[in-house]
Amino acid sequence: MNKQSNTYTVIYIIVLAAIVGTALAFTSLSLRSKQTENADIDKMRQILASVHITPEKGKIGDDFSKYIVSQKVINSSGEEIPGNAFNINVAEQIKLADDDRKLPVFECRLENGDLKYILPVYGAGLWGPIWGYVAIDSNGSTIFGAYFAHQGETPGLGAEIEKPAFSDQFEGKQLIKDNEFMPISVVKSGQKPTGNEDYVDGVSGGTITSKGVGSMLANCLAPYSTFLINLNKKQ
Repeated sequence: MNKQSNTYTVIYIIVLAAIVGTALAFTSLSLRSKQTENADIDKMRQILASVHITPEKGKIGDDFSKYIVSQKVINSSGEEIPGNAFNINVAEQIKLADDDRKLPVFECRLENGDLKYILPVYGAGLWGPIWGYVAIDSNGSTIFGAYFAHQGETPGLGAEIEKPAFSDQFEGKQLIKDNEFMPISVVKSGQKPTGNEDYVDGVSGGTITSKGVGSMLANCLAPYSTFLINLNKKQ
């Protein structure tokens, strides 16, 4: 075949594209299981971070199995339903009505024997998704710890939600007052919410991201209200 002809050029391009495409597909398939494993490990790390546990590198999976003693899925009535808590896509669940959601619950037993309930949250910041985990005492009301992360918030501004200076403010805040569920408000520093709910200061210069955190907490934790109030009544 004439290597200078258009036919040769077209055939050469098609064959080259097929080879490259096959190689890329093979590489993607080969790495998929590793990528999934890394994503799972990072999720375990974030869940543990909400209860102030920082595992050594390479021991995240072991510590997760050690401290997370139970995982379950509940509905908005606080009843356990079938499902795998770890695999639930919270980003998809928040699009559903409260009564239709599958709500993951991770039960954590600390070294001192205290039981904590870790609940995932997901929402929107200024530039992309934000998410996190809120750890609650066995009384269903007191926040023990919180962890927040983001995809693309502005460094030094909205991105500060991932820093302890912000998340540590949630410790000790109450979600239940007078048998009523009240999500924590995120307000501008120096201000107070109009209601009786507990609150934390938002990030300076990150107003939209801070409001996103507040909306995320209200939207994601409200469906757990019956579950949390039932825990509180047992105390």
